[in-house]
Amino acid sequence: MPIHLVHLIVAIIAEVIATSALKASNGFTVLVPSIVVIVGYAIAFYFLALTLKVMPVGVTYAIWSGLGVVLVAIVGAVLYRQVPDFWAMLGIALIMAGVIVINLMSKTVTH
Repeated sequence: MPIHLVHLIVAIIAEVIATSALKASNGFTVLVPSIVVIVGYAIAFYFLALTLKVMPVGVTYAIWSGLGVVLVAIVGAVLYRQVPDFWAMLGIALIMAGVIVINLMSKTVTH
């Protein structure tokens, strides 16, 4: 696997952890989850910046945010029991489809 894809995966995972910790931070009033948010976003943006050395910004951001939305929705459903309704799941499925199309069909994604 090319290193820029590893960087993108790390960026996505860090962003999902940070975003998921936002709820637990209770508006940055709980210390440990607040630290997780800050460190997680710092890691996410660092690795996103490394990815952007190789991949176009639009495609990178589409993959990063699209997979982030899907994964945060899963975490929200599992950890916080925030189960999406039909329309939310349909929208998430469309986001997933878009990420798949970009990765499989676009010539701007470097593999």
